[in-house]
Amino acid sequence: MKDNTLIRTLILCFLIISTLNSGAQYIEMDRPAEWENLVYGGRFMDNFLPVPVPGELTYDTWGAENVIPRYVQNGIEDNEWSYWGGNILAGDDGKYHLYVCRWREDAPKGHMEWPNSIVVHATSDNSIGPFTVSSSIGKGHNPEAFKLSDGRIVIYVIDGYYISDNMYGPWEYRKFEFEPRDRPIIEGLSNLSFAQREDGSFLMVCRGGGIWISKDGLSPYYQVTAGSVYPDVEGRFEDPVIWKTGIQYHLIVNDWYGRIAYHLRSKDGVNWKTDPGEAYLPGITVYTDGTRENWFKYERMKVLQDKSGRPVQANFAVIDTLKHEDMPNDKHSSKNIGIPLAKERFIEFHDKNRINSNTKSFRVTIKAEDGFNPHADVDIESLRFGDPETVNYGGGSRALKTTPSGRNLIVTFEGAGNEITDKNFTAKLLGKTTSGKLLFGYARLPWIDYNEAILSARLPAFANESSGGKLFIEVQNFGQVHSEKSTVTIDLQIPDQKIMTVTGNIPRLHPYESIMLELPYGDKYTLTEAISVTVTLRTGKQVLEVLKGQLKIKHH
Repeated sequence: MKDNTLIRTLILCFLIISTLNSGAQYIEMDRPAEWENLVYGGRFMDNFLPVPVPGELTYDTWGAENVIPRYVQNGIEDNEWSYWGGNILAGDDGKYHLYVCRWREDAPKGHMEWPNSIVVHATSDNSIGPFTVSSSIGKGHNPEAFKLSDGRIVIYVIDGYYISDNMYGPWEYRKFEFEPRDRPIIEGLSNLSFAQREDGSFLMVCRGGGIWISKDGLSPYYQVTAGSVYPDVEGRFEDPVIWKTGIQYHLIVNDWYGRIAYHLRSKDGVNWKTDPGEAYLPGITVYTDGTRENWFKYERMKVLQDKSGRPVQANFAVIDTLKHEDMPNDKHSSKNIGIPLAKERFIEFHDKNRINSNTKSFRVTIKAEDGFNPHADVDIESLRFGDPETVNYGGGSRALKTTPSGRNLIVTFEGAGNEITDKNFTAKLLGKTTSGKLLFGYARLPWIDYNEAILSARLPAFANESSGGKLFIEVQNFGQVHSEKSTVTIDLQIPDQKIMTVTGNIPRLHPYESIMLELPYGDKYTLTEAISVTVTLRTGKQVLEVLKGQLKIKHH
């Protein structure tokens, strides 16, 4: 606990000193006081591991004093180009493939030459690097590569994407189609990040925090949220990264102005919960020999996932100074680096019964895997299990005893302290290994349905007829399973009139199926051009979605 607080204090001091030296082009964000009570492993930032030494320390290279000497072999860099963004895919050929953008370091605008950046393909025999450029793909900035269900590779860039049958090309440039569905597009469609769902469809988050869904990753992306899913705090957000494990969805978004990032989790990728603590901060690059690289900014975080979806490495675009101070032919520049992440362990409820505050005890299975033997590697006394936020602050249920189950280990926990309620969609295990390293994992709750329908409506339109009128409203299921019979309620606030309420029934809809409902509203109301509308979708008493806006007029 004391060591954790000391590390945070040193990082914050570094940020404050940097602020004073930089002309205050960013601010120092206040942290909630309770964050000081987080235990080790309670925030995502604790997952960053020391980087294996990739070569020899270099003194004769570009960079401010805060990044010299350094290991230039980490990621990709050289004196001729400035690199930015990019992520790694593991290839079937045993190589690691980095798709990153770059522009000439001696360009007249310096770092501000980024709008003319070129996407390149680089490879390495390991995930840290060094990476060597093998080919140029085409113009574009802030790339993110992902694989479709049919094996094709997509490289998103701002305003378009490249696609190829394999990781080496050739590449074809195309444009995505986006359908906002009567919802505001928050801060434009740039800096997108993608996560594949179980059926091969894709979830996407845009820069402003809106969530979009595509049936195959290429067909139109449809917006399903009406606002941002980011935390409700003061900040200037960008650079979201989203990924899915076998347990849940994760999202990290960076407040570039406050230089602090936030970690969010979700059961379905649409509804999100923000975890406490920093997701990352400047100062996280530490090597196994103790060498530190104090990069001024960390942006464009991306994750390399293993075959089970767990993130095993984070890659960042880093720069040694303020972007506007990176001029042509000077000592400043930018690059891409990799930092290993602690591997989440496979955790599973051994019992299928719901637990609550009255539960006397319950069992959890910690699964073995290559390089991890729970019988020998787990410090049982250190384990806490339960509601993730409770565990992050040092609470949770304690281990009572262990039972071997082949290579796996069954741990019996006392029921007291688990704090799991109906608001939870996962539980968290947190502790240490017998060598003192971080040990953590998430478990799905057996009584939770993790693959539900996602019903979403557009705003209604109306048409007047001699016998009255009709409202037309489209409802679509963006889930991966069929929906149950549901209802829609449309409340119309007509100026100088009472609220008019129109209701309708929605039949079961297959995944991605849509229906256009025609709902009569009668002839005793005078509809005008200025009508506020609230659309509410329900299954039984459960509210699925609330959408507000202005009624659309359907002219004949």
